[in-house]
Amino acid sequence: MGTNGSTMLEPLRQGLPPIDPSAVSNAASVALPARYEAVRGARQFTRSTLTEWQLDGRFDDVALVVSELVTNALRHALPADTVRDESAPVRLHLMRWSSRLVCAVRDPSQESPVAREDEAYEDFSAECGRGLFLVDSFADGWGWHPLAGTLGGKVVWALFRLEGAE
Repeated sequence: MGTNGSTMLEPLRQGLPPIDPSAVSNAASVALPARYEAVRGARQFTRSTLTEWQLDGRFDDVALVVSELVTNALRHALPADTVRDESAPVRLHLMRWSSRLVCAVRDPSQESPVAREDEAYEDFSAECGRGLFLVDSFADGWGWHPLAGTLGGKVVWALFRLEGAE
């Protein structure tokens, strides 16, 4: 799909800790409505969760990545006829292990996230077109994978290493 300056990204699971509830020391999630105001709600949820987990110092980087992932889900992963109401087709998960934090955004689309090949050269003041480049710049790793079973859709995740952790 490189004809229009975009690259389809292959599913990537490497680097993602196993999603095993018994291995997670903390986990929190929130359903987000199909409205762009949901990005603000996701940031507020991230702030309160990181404060509760005593990870306030990571808020700026994590919130920037959460904002980009949620914006991408709302902008690109919802069907065109999605009613922008209070239904919640997107879900943000925050999971903490002893030495890493993962933020994962689930959406109903099976489509690959698309990275624009010219994203790295975008004007940093631009309001769009920089999402996955910023995620790659601020997170220690990221990827996506399709969901099987009744949920369907996909999860796009970003991993942050926690300093001072074992």
